[in-house]
Amino acid sequence: MKRPRFYKLLLAISSVFIYQTALAQPTGGSGVTDNDLQLNTITTSLPFLAITPDSRAGGMGDAGTALSANSTSIYWNTSLLSFAEQKSEVSLSYTPWLRQLTNDIHLSYLAGYKQINKIHSIGGALRFFSLGEITFTDINGDVLRDDKPSEFELVGAYAFRLSDRFSIGVNGKFAYSNLTGGLTVAGVNTKPGIVGAADLSFSYFNDDAKIGNTEGTYTFGLTINNVGNKVSYSELSRRDFIPMNLKIGNSFLAEFDEYNKVTFSLDLQRLLVPTPAIYKLIDGNYQMLAGMNGDIGIISSMMQSFYDAPGVLAEDENGDYIQNQDGTYQIVEGTRLKEELAEINIAAGAEWWYSDVLALRGGVFYENKNKGNRQFLNLGASLKYNMFAIDFSYLASLNGRQSPLANTLRFTLRLNLAGN
Repeated sequence: MKRPRFYKLLLAISSVFIYQTALAQPTGGSGVTDNDLQLNTITTSLPFLAITPDSRAGGMGDAGTALSANSTSIYWNTSLLSFAEQKSEVSLSYTPWLRQLTNDIHLSYLAGYKQINKIHSIGGALRFFSLGEITFTDINGDVLRDDKPSEFELVGAYAFRLSDRFSIGVNGKFAYSNLTGGLTVAGVNTKPGIVGAADLSFSYFNDDAKIGNTEGTYTFGLTINNVGNKVSYSELSRRDFIPMNLKIGNSFLAEFDEYNKVTFSLDLQRLLVPTPAIYKLIDGNYQMLAGMNGDIGIISSMMQSFYDAPGVLAEDENGDYIQNQDGTYQIVEGTRLKEELAEINIAAGAEWWYSDVLALRGGVFYENKNKGNRQFLNLGASLKYNMFAIDFSYLASLNGRQSPLANTLRFTLRLNLAGN
């Protein structure tokens, strides 16, 4: 009996997560459903670090962790640079953001890389997020001043090829978030948020893969992003986590003939920060009834994020919480596991290239309604001519026009510096 190919094993590992999620969706009258869970969204500081900057993955449901390498792989998976077909590339992306709410917020992203040789690749990126013009007022509504808050991130990237099929990557990054311009609020001086962080990535690349009779390229990607310090905007405020996250990606590029190529991509993504515990006001003091303390260190929080979901407190017939003999509170069976699974976001997309000139894309992104409820459909296209390529994507919210993400557009201009 032939041993199963390595790419099939990796694909199976990722499929387990989807299978578990499917099991958590009961089809009968028993079990735990999403409606049994409470709204418990995980929030972070500097959320702009987690906004998809490019139009390619942005046209494929944000499933970019295992896509073939280009300059925006510095955001998705730096280790893929070792397997890039082009030796160097520079790209510039622009995204008008939250246009359902305002018309002056935008994200810009400049990225580039160079393969030094077959083993070493380097790159860098600059992200700039403008929050538009904001008018600060006091408690009486009197205008204090107008300001234009902004945030930026500077990234240095390095990829090391371990073998013909394995590669690792690391990013070092510095981020600066100036939301108040040093404004004094209620006698407290505010300050910018400053972050030092890192990304770690791993890739498996097999350009001799086959699914059935279809030959192609299979790619597996694993990344841990934004591992960095917590942030505070004043001396008195609490320090919050930045959006540390884990991404597991699979893609298969099917080469049907010399003109037609189709890529299928699947990502599983989740935050690596603590889930908020459940607190209630009892006898004038807030007490934690379920969950775990989130005021912990960076590494501890990454580990705790896999098992700290509070679930749902059990109630008696009078609507009172049920206490155990040791003073703790009962949790509805199955809700903690269900909530942990609900924190996994699923992204899937497909891309069709014709003669390496024209590409069409589509994808979907799903986030549980109790964890943020981002659910959208993406469409995209690319046109390539010689050294130049332009990408475009459109986001249609599946939650209706009331979603602030509805009708989001992204544009990316790419330049192949090597000319190959």
